[in-house]
Amino acid sequence: MSTLNQLYKRLKFKKKPHHTSPALKNCPQVRGVVKRPRIVTPRKPNSARRPVAKVILSNRKRVTSHLPGVGHNIRPHSAVLIRGGGARDLPGVGYTCIRGVLDFASLSHKKRKRSLFGVKKPIVGVKKLRRKFRFK
Repeated sequence: MSTLNQLYKRLKFKKKPHHTSPALKNCPQVRGVVKRPRIVTPRKPNSARRPVAKVILSNRKRVTSHLPGVGHNIRPHSAVLIRGGGARDLPGVGYTCIRGVLDFASLSHKKRKRSLFGVKKPIVGVKKLRRKFRFK
């Protein structure tokens, strides 16, 4: 007959899965309302001013979300859509707002990585008219 310690030694305990964005509750994105946009500084080796916002989600969770890109139009009570994954050097920020959806405006000047910033594909193939044929 084995002792309890010998039995425990042979047991394989399954670890609980670790969720990096628990407030989403297995949803890809969740809508929220901004309570307070502000600027924070990143942790030790980095130095910058990163915009973040306190957001109350539709499932009544409160999270801090990163506002990506240069500049933003977020004010208190703006509606935003958030996804998982925050800025690596901002402690406690585990979510990111999605640009170009709801009240969060997209960037206008982006040519690359457009999908991250809600930028439509630029119109290609339109030739510029020569000066002689331009309308005045």
